This record gives sequence, structure tokens and C-alpha cells, in this order.
Amino acid sequence: MRSYTAIVERCQDTGFYVGFIPGFQGAHTQAETLDELNQNLREVVEMLLEDGEPRLEAEFIGTQNVVVA
Repeated sequence: MRSYTAIVERCQDTGFYVGFIPGFQGAHTQAETLDELNQNLREVVEMLLEDGEPRLEAEFIGTQNVVVA
């Protein structure tokens, strides 16, 4: 079993959730609900892993808050 961290945003134009896995080329999708987004991401990753374990282009480290006055 493998675990990947996904970044989730909401599109202001459509209201859809957009998710992607940093550094994992092709691992992105969108959906109307968070549950649907999670399922879609799992399906995309499973499909991409059929070609073998990917060489990730980046490593997710975390997030930071940036305060600007």
C-alpha cells in the first residue's frame, strides 16, 4: 500500500474541487465533492501505477502561511 499527499483547491469559476499530487506527472483530476475527488485521484494513481512506480519530479514538504502587510 502506498500513500501520496494531494493538494486540493476549489475553482472559483466552476466551484469544482481540483486535486493534484505534487511531482507526480499526470496525477490530477477534478470533482464536485471531496469524496468524489478522492475516488477520482485514487483511480488516476492506480492507472498511472500500471506503468510501474513513478519517479517523482518533486517531494512534497508541507505548507507555509505567508503574511503580507
